[in-house]
Amino acid sequence: VQLQASGGGLVQAGGYLRLSCAASGRTFSSYIMGWFRQTPGKEREFVAAISRSSGSTDYADSVKGRFTISRDSAKNTVNLQMNSLKPEDTAVYYCAVSSGGLWALRKVSGGYGFWGQGTQVTVSS
Repeated sequence: VQLQASGGGLVQAGGYLRLSCAASGRTFSSYIMGWFRQTPGKEREFVAAISRSSGSTDYADSVKGRFTISRDSAKNTVNLQMNSLKPEDTAVYYCAVSSGGLWALRKVSGGYGFWGQGTQVTVSS
């Protein structure tokens, strides 16, 4: 099983980026998918999650109204549209797929069993 994240880069504050994560080796249409981010010296933090059916989404308070998570089950991908980026959004972003499929664990990194390699997002002021 592999998750390949892409789309990171350097952008000015107020700009946008779209992250994508392609999953291979298994069909993840029946799993919760999410995005986390991490900065040096800090724990990995929850950013967004989307349910198996795409009927439910959830976001960290810090990104609500600016970020949108979506998935394409046919392509086995999950995307994160990031608008109105701020310098504090600078981090390495990781996509993840849940292991147990419990929506109650969507914000917990331990609820995810598969992780991508991370993609760097840098927002300059």
